[in-house]
Amino acid sequence: MDIWDKKKRSAVMSKIRGKNTRPELIVRHYLFSRGYRYRKNVKGLPGTPDIVLRKYGTVIFIHGCFWHGHEVDGHIPHSNREYWQNKIERNIERDKRNKEELKKLGWSVMTVWECQLKPAVREQTLFEIEYHLNHSYLSRFVPKLPKSYSVTEETAAIAAEPLSQYIDT
Repeated sequence: MDIWDKKKRSAVMSKIRGKNTRPELIVRHYLFSRGYRYRKNVKGLPGTPDIVLRKYGTVIFIHGCFWHGHEVDGHIPHSNREYWQNKIERNIERDKRNKEELKKLGWSVMTVWECQLKPAVREQTLFEIEYHLNHSYLSRFVPKLPKSYSVTEETAAIAAEPLSQYIDT
């Protein structure tokens, strides 16, 4: 049973924002202060990611634990339980679909949960986001070796000792 009547509940639910939420602002302010430039809520991409860092080939979704069914902090209300369970399950399926589509398009996808931005763990989460961005950026420049590439005695001329000391036969 709800503590408010339908009109009051409707008014309360209408105040819940989908964009520019506090968790989004925390991540965006941190990234901007560290020199990262991004686009917000890009409609041309599947799922309209909250933050798109094109230079880094990365999109970031910032999910609320309740609305996206986080296993750690998400919970189902006791009133109208079936409705909420179905709604949250649809959200989870939609999120999975969008992430797969983005990966097929070549994007690296990150999901930051609302609970990961609580004061006790916020700094660690923000550092991990930055680490992931730098790692994905640098991995774009690692030369790709052909599958048939192998090291021979002639190509390993930079070793000080013979190559046979380093290879188990």
